[in-house]
Amino acid sequence: MANGVEVVKHGQMSEHEDFITWVNTVLRDAEVPVHNGDASLRRAIWSRNDPVTVLGAWKNANGQTELDQLFAHLADSFSDCTSYEFELMAAEVVGDMAYTAGFEHTTTSVNGVPRSYTVRATQIYRREHGEWKVAHRHGSAPPE
Repeated sequence: MANGVEVVKHGQMSEHEDFITWVNTVLRDAEVPVHNGDASLRRAIWSRNDPVTVLGAWKNANGQTELDQLFAHLADSFSDCTSYEFELMAAEVVGDMAYTAGFEHTTTSVNGVPRSYTVRATQIYRREHGEWKVAHRHGSAPPE
């Protein structure tokens, strides 16, 4: 381990690098469709085990039923995404738990009105049956 980061050995990615790859592929690939009106891929990467929580920039959710309702609401609200970027500020993996913190920069339509906005997003993940699942999300507008 160098500077607190596990190094790559024998051509294999470290656990941290593997998680970052997941964030930059699977997680990102689930966020773009929700901003085009399809929340199914986002829902697929969220845990089906409680507790699951969202303290969102627009709405909150606690538990599976509220999470499903929130994602349906978001899918109904968003369309025509032209860009989505997750600017990762920090990430850590400790055993079967991980977190990310960063800024989501999005250009999409909200209720038919084109918008560009940035959300501060912190998420907590659990590894379940060998796969990362989102368990908590906190999103808010950055300070002016």
